Amino acid sequence: MPDWLPTALGMVAGILSTTSFVPQVKKAWQEGTESVSKRMYVVTVAAFVLWTTYGFLLGSLPLILFNVLSLCLSGAILFLKIRNERRGEGGSAGDGEGRGKVAATGAR
Repeated sequence: MPDWLPTALGMVAGILSTTSFVPQVKKAWQEGTESVSKRMYVVTVAAFVLWTTYGFLLGSLPLILFNVLSLCLSGAILFLKIRNERRGEGGSAGDGEGRGKVAATGAR
């Protein structure tokens, strides 16, 4: 197997994985985050932190690069979710899972 093949595969996989977050960020920015699971994105952000750390420990450019990018994108979604909950825009009725809508006045 050529030495460059694992890095090339990692780069292609990273591009595909990372770009899959872009439509979700765009949708969360434009349409809100009511249907976004806060718990899922907390776990996802934590996973990307760990994958990035793992990439640094291995010295793997694809692991580092694409997990940092994915961390930024998933972190942006989590930030929007938390911000919208605090503003009462598409938050939930308590658990952050988007099952209840909080009125603009804050009444439930």
